[in-house]
Amino acid sequence: MIIDELDAGVIDMLSREPRIGVLECSRRLAVARGTVQARLDRLVARGVIQGFGPGIDPAAIGYGVTAFVTLEIWQGGGQAVLEHLRAIPEVLEVHTITGSGDMLCRIVARSNADLQRVIDDVVGFPDITRTSSLIALSTPIPHRVLPLVRAAAGPAADQPR
Repeated sequence: MIIDELDAGVIDMLSREPRIGVLECSRRLAVARGTVQARLDRLVARGVIQGFGPGIDPAAIGYGVTAFVTLEIWQGGGQAVLEHLRAIPEVLEVHTITGSGDMLCRIVARSNADLQRVIDDVVGFPDITRTSSLIALSTPIPHRVLPLVRAAAGPAADQPR
């Protein structure tokens, strides 16, 4: 098993209350502080926990428009396109995909007019041959992983602490 119920409890608690200390986490989980610290260290070392930084809502800092852009690129141009996309701050994530496109990007903009500027920046690269864009109207289920963590840990982890 990759994670167990205690791992799931640590992840759940830190996800809900990222500023909680290891000591308080150990008290709530009813295990020794060293146990929580060891589990936390192991989860970080294995890449299960990838960071402790604050989650940022792009809309709260003025980027209220989210769009998904599918890119078709010239064969062999993938690395150059990725470097181009990394230089555009509004490109939040890029996935290589199967299907009609080669890459799927999640981008944000301040308005629909600003979205046009961002898309122009994205497609203004010679190795990008075609794009398709979709604007997100709402996000009824935001990015989440806790249900997956609970499922991976087994049925006992489904009970919130």
